[in-house]
Amino acid sequence: MRNPLADKVVEIKPSGIRKFFDIVNEMQDAISLGVGEPDFDTPWHIRDEGIYSLEKGRTFYTSNAGLMELREEITRYIKRKQGVTYNAAKEVLVTVGGSEAIDIGLRAMLNPGEEVLIPQPSYVSYEPCTILAGGVPVIIELKAENEFRLTAQELEDAITDKTKVLILPFPNNPTGAIMERKDLEAIAEVIKKHDIFVMSDEIYSELTYTEKHVSIVEIEGMRERTILINGFSKSYAMTGWRLGYACGPENIIAQMTKIHQFAIMCGPTTSQYAAVEALRNGDADVEEMRTAYNQRRRFLLNAFKEMGLECFEPFGAFYVFPCIKEFGMTSEEFANRFLQEEKVAVVPGTAFGDCGEGFLRISYAYSIENLKVAIGRLADFVARLRAEKQ
Repeated sequence: MRNPLADKVVEIKPSGIRKFFDIVNEMQDAISLGVGEPDFDTPWHIRDEGIYSLEKGRTFYTSNAGLMELREEITRYIKRKQGVTYNAAKEVLVTVGGSEAIDIGLRAMLNPGEEVLIPQPSYVSYEPCTILAGGVPVIIELKAENEFRLTAQELEDAITDKTKVLILPFPNNPTGAIMERKDLEAIAEVIKKHDIFVMSDEIYSELTYTEKHVSIVEIEGMRERTILINGFSKSYAMTGWRLGYACGPENIIAQMTKIHQFAIMCGPTTSQYAAVEALRNGDADVEEMRTAYNQRRRFLLNAFKEMGLECFEPFGAFYVFPCIKEFGMTSEEFANRFLQEEKVAVVPGTAFGDCGEGFLRISYAYSIENLKVAIGRLADFVARLRAEKQ
């Protein structure tokens, strides 16, 4: 029989995150610190608005680009947070999560063989989505000594005459790294010099702990060459509602909307009404969750310090990225053994790119009670490994 499968799809590896998630679901008394999903329920007033929309029979398709009411709220939110103005009718697209926006954004912008610069470690979707769009992923390896920030020199060194798009994944999953304004200003000069475009994934923009998030669209000359991607999953604890959005130049958003129209039709109607409420009245909820995450972040960093486990301080998202190179095993070996011996699931750094070797991603989007138990087991495991080496 003729092979029914596309080679490029078969060659893409499954997500390294889900592998450990699936194992831990089958293991009794196991604790998972592997999935980046808030442990908070969606705030009640947001859920209530979704319920009300169902009670009112608002169960029909919206326009392809999303409810105008929601798109207008998105533009007001970005104006309030970043000081940047978008046209709700022509420059905003509501998507099924930020993940869809990444996919259709790359499909809208790439011709076969054009290169996409992907700083790694980073979210697992960028590389496969580039391949599926016919592009060529070019990896920029971020370094722990630079706090996993992208430097202007690293960007300059990676650009060729085939470079089309830079993905900017900050605040970063898995490292928790952020880019400050001075960092963005430096890379913006390189971007404009080489006339390339940016896909800025800012899904964790509300979760920064030492200073306010800065978007690259705030930098002069960058709004017109950037697709800004955000959503509701992380900030408002709305992962299952599957709603995100993209803002950008009208010509790019129009083509993204065309792909969205044929592949998806529109985002979930109930979720869109709930998202309007989140943007209008959700600031206090975000602040409450951010405060809790920051408490957990500080707890983990202090625990790593006490057990002598090297970890740079992350200032965004809800992940820590400790280094386990001292134990002489791969990230996968460490994570597998830790899971089997201590019943705690963490994600090997290599799930986010080869340069994640020697690191683990630990999510603190879990209760402080679970974190205390899990980190106690990690301390025991680390002590045992050190004893074995003596």
